[in-house]
Amino acid sequence: MPSTSSVASDSDRPVPSSLWRDGDFRRLWVGQTASQLGEHTSLVVLPLFAVLTLNASAGQMGVLRAVGQAPILLLALFVGAWVDRWRARTVMVLTDIGRTLALGAAAVAGLLGWLGLPALFVITFAVGALSVFFDVAYQASLVRLVKRDQLVRGNSALEGSRSAAQIGGPALGGTLVSLLSAPIAAASSALFFAMSFLSIRRIRRIESIPKNSERHPRVGRRIHEGLRFVAGDTSLRTVCLASAAFQFSFAAMMTVYLLFLPRELHLSGTAVGLALAATGPGALLGSMLAARLPSRFGYGAVLVSAAALGDGVMLCVPALHGSSAVTVPALLAVNFVFGTGSQLVTVTVMAVRQAATPDGMQGRAAATITFVGMGLTPLGSLLGGFLAEEWGLRTSLLTTTAGMMLSPVLMALSPLARLGGTLAASPEISPMSSRPEVHEAALRETSSRAPSDAE
Repeated sequence: MPSTSSVASDSDRPVPSSLWRDGDFRRLWVGQTASQLGEHTSLVVLPLFAVLTLNASAGQMGVLRAVGQAPILLLALFVGAWVDRWRARTVMVLTDIGRTLALGAAAVAGLLGWLGLPALFVITFAVGALSVFFDVAYQASLVRLVKRDQLVRGNSALEGSRSAAQIGGPALGGTLVSLLSAPIAAASSALFFAMSFLSIRRIRRIESIPKNSERHPRVGRRIHEGLRFVAGDTSLRTVCLASAAFQFSFAAMMTVYLLFLPRELHLSGTAVGLALAATGPGALLGSMLAARLPSRFGYGAVLVSAAALGDGVMLCVPALHGSSAVTVPALLAVNFVFGTGSQLVTVTVMAVRQAATPDGMQGRAAATITFVGMGLTPLGSLLGGFLAEEWGLRTSLLTTTAGMMLSPVLMALSPLARLGGTLAASPEISPMSSRPEVHEAALRETSSRAPSDAE
């Protein structure tokens, strides 16, 4: 017998004629936009402070990035189990408060001259840990706010806001570090998280939580259910493997990349921020394309082609030489294409995962994929730092970028590549039964169905 879902059923959920007329969705969107802007600002501010102010070595840079990514490996599975038992709004509000305080402390420590590498490690870890909670919670929150047939549009809007954050965050962070100081840049990130808190706390719709007469299973058992569910579904299992290959190589590449731009290409902090920000407009385009292309050409075809294009274009970066007048426009073009492909993959994969997963398993499925996909990123960052010291920046950048191409190869060789232009909603089953074959069958049904408007 199905257990009570942690969310209201689609039939009980009030749905405005337009997604943007839903005030709660708008509050989630505004809060998530501010949160992503704060996160993308801090992701540039903290490493640039280490490189430009503290003269961090390649090894120290790798450790700093690994510290920020370690919470994914340490916490993601537990967070997924907890989020499925908590109200997502509460989780997001508490994490916004925590990140505001952490970066506020960084600003104060910087102004007082206390922001050395040890303090930077602590703050980076704290922000990374809280971001794991927020990211899992906001993905589960969308499913609890809108109907399943609105998920692609909702994901497109939320990922579009993340694209806007990618535009403004790196540019703002690099500019503030360059023109003012790292403490001011950290304070700006804290302000964005405070804005996110003020918006999300105003969400009015009350999420229902499971009311089972039996004792709730322990966290370990719930984690096992999530792992079993994802591992038993061919499409979700492929998503995990492809994501792990990409994120490991991407973490190594970014560690080298953040050293390559200022030290090999001799770019200023502002130019680095501008180059990184170019992924934002591309990601915005990718979000808009994700609302149309999968239904027209098929989810599988879009996933493979977008991943191959987005990852492949990064192979151009190690070939760059010369003055900033030449390299900056080239980096802008490369990062724009990379942002478009990456965002198209992100939104499409999220729709596949949400359609294949019952409501009561959403948090654990998202956390499991995050754990498997991004759990190796700390090791990737350490590898990037090691390779940069041993092989040099240019060779290391080429090697780590080539590793990213394993992701589209894995997807192309899997049934995921054959998904059609529609995704059947997964039946709501008891998470205790953990029967992924039911959901896999629903996805297989769509993979053999040609898109109706593919012509």
